[in-house]
Amino acid sequence: MRGWVTEGQMGLTRGAQTMPAPRKYPLELRERAVRMYRTAEPKPVIRRMAEELGVHHEALRNWIRQAEADTGERDDILTTVEREELAALRKENAQLKRANEVLRTASAFFAAQLDPTRPR
Repeated sequence: MRGWVTEGQMGLTRGAQTMPAPRKYPLELRERAVRMYRTAEPKPVIRRMAEELGVHHEALRNWIRQAEADTGERDDILTTVEREELAALRKENAQLKRANEVLRTASAFFAAQLDPTRPR
């Protein structure tokens, strides 16, 4: 039948259900590492501290930058709350775009059904 949407096609309109990737390092390690860096005087070299903790130096650097943004010490990157809000808004935007496409397709289908003389 022309114009009908199959079940497989409906799966495409709903979007994929995905799970976040598992974290490589536990949150406790992350919090402890950031706390250790922030309380140390003088500030340790991040690469050396990362080696001692057994984490990648760029991961530690990113954790420190994010903690500084969350406490308001940095304005150049988004806070964790802002990142979560942005992700939620992007997800909602994608859902609305999918819904609009479904409505547009359904509208065209029903318009063709109501007015068979209309060229396709």
